[in-house]
Amino acid sequence: MSTKIIAVANQKGGVGKTTTTINLGTALAAIQKKVLIVDLDPQGNASTGLGLSRNNRRPGSYDVLLGFSSLEQGVKETKIPNLFLLASGPELYGAEVELVDANDREFKLKKSLDGKTYDYIFIDCPPALSLLTLNAFAAANSVLVPLQSEYYALEGVSQLFKTIELIRKSINKSLEIEGIVLTMFDKRNALSYSVESEVREHFGEKVYQTIIPRNVRISEAPSHGLPVTVYDINCQGSRSYLELAREFIRQQKEGVNNEKK
Repeated sequence: MSTKIIAVANQKGGVGKTTTTINLGTALAAIQKKVLIVDLDPQGNASTGLGLSRNNRRPGSYDVLLGFSSLEQGVKETKIPNLFLLASGPELYGAEVELVDANDREFKLKKSLDGKTYDYIFIDCPPALSLLTLNAFAAANSVLVPLQSEYYALEGVSQLFKTIELIRKSINKSLEIEGIVLTMFDKRNALSYSVESEVREHFGEKVYQTIIPRNVRISEAPSHGLPVTVYDINCQGSRSYLELAREFIRQQKEGVNNEKK
């Protein structure tokens, strides 16, 4: 199988984007898939969540985008076998300014990732439509959208889909929607069920059946530099992300089979 590149994006912050990136990546690595996570958010939360100290993040995504380092020089091993990381930090805020006048500025990441031998590359995008996000969309085969189970999230994802359609027309004609993952689902709250119903009605099969619940272990795990699937594999959050990984793999196999027909 050729490398599949997936941008994990939502223009709204705090929706479980980074948590979904590192836990789905970890679950896939556990079944012997070679996975690279590209931290493209200047906040560097994916790097923190995988236990990489701030003084060990260079060269990182900033250096690769600006051409100061190759991808191979920037990629670091994590505590998880088969899971690799291109880290980020605050210096990435400056990348957008420095790339403004660059030729093919939207394709810097794509050029760095082309031909690399991973099963999956997940790009953790910043919570905004920026030049960094455009680089992710230009490089990716598809976009995975974590969606918090609250009313305002619906408005944001509709705008994101319009943005993706514009990207298809101008930058990346083959960009697809990988799927929508409902996150931070509160079973005690009727609003969560209402949002789920509306999202499934509007987006249909693009919405994963697996739902990620609100779970204190998910919140605790980053402070230990671990994915929740490693921090506490028996908690509800871990079980949900492992089920999401199984559903994700089934969809990948179905997609390959459909292509063969």
